[in-house]
Amino acid sequence: MWLKVDISKPRYDQSTYSGRAKHFFIVTNPFNILASSTELEQAKLLVTEYRNKAVLPGLTADQLWRAKQLYDSTYHPDTGEKMFVLGRMSAQVPCNMLVTGCMLTFYKTTPAVIFWQWINQSFNAVVNYTNRSGANPISEKQLGLSYLGATTGAIVTALSLNRLAPRFPPIIGRFVPFAAVAAANSINLPMMRSNELVNGIPVLTADGEALGESRKAAQSAITQVVVSRILMAVPGMFIPPILMAKLEKRSFLRRYPMMSAPLQVLMVGASLVLATPLCCALFPQMSSMKTSRLESELKAKVLAHPSSPDKVYFNKGL
Repeated sequence: MWLKVDISKPRYDQSTYSGRAKHFFIVTNPFNILASSTELEQAKLLVTEYRNKAVLPGLTADQLWRAKQLYDSTYHPDTGEKMFVLGRMSAQVPCNMLVTGCMLTFYKTTPAVIFWQWINQSFNAVVNYTNRSGANPISEKQLGLSYLGATTGAIVTALSLNRLAPRFPPIIGRFVPFAAVAAANSINLPMMRSNELVNGIPVLTADGEALGESRKAAQSAITQVVVSRILMAVPGMFIPPILMAKLEKRSFLRRYPMMSAPLQVLMVGASLVLATPLCCALFPQMSSMKTSRLESELKAKVLAHPSSPDKVYFNKGL
């Protein structure tokens, strides 16, 4: 019996926040990186055979979706190549909890700030390169400039704020890493996607028909992703510093100061498990904007379309 399951789309309704949140909880599930090579190859084979309408006796919908989730978390959507493990979405929580926890712990000295901001931006570069578009790949020059700009921005922001921190209560200094990360995201993403800002991104009708390329849609898409990434960092970079400021006054951490870093890493991890999928789901993957906001030339073209849509759609990216 043939399963009537459309695996070309996510399992849950992407027009609702709850549906998008469920989808990203699956995509960012850190347990996906524990799957063996055999499991991953089996998942790829099953998905490929189902797409080719092969007869698969005894296959259930849950088994198919599990295979599809493993496949999506491991193989590049455009090239079909297996992605580097640290660049997969399922590696976001474990890697970010370690890096962020250390940034929050070692923020007082210049060498520590430079080292951990560099590690953070190096990890971001790996993620950006691993998830690059197959149709419009990131050039090595573009990746390098983005990496250099984001790292420089993060380090300059962190060091500048560290110099000002002594004028304020001690708790303020603990939030310097967040300011550096926010600055880096504001530099990194626009630079990484600068070709979209120059040439525009495809805008579509509700039925998926291409209407043209829009720079204003690109601006909206990149802004949404920047906001999502900054908000994603808020719980993990605000809650642990406040808790640690109180815990460090207790006898346990005074007696065992080396436990500070592991505690912060665990707190950040607990925050990221929720914040990562919930913030990825803030905006629909296929976002929309009013036709009236488009560039005048494209707006005229859209209004001349037989359906004359008052709204167009575009993929915002991640």
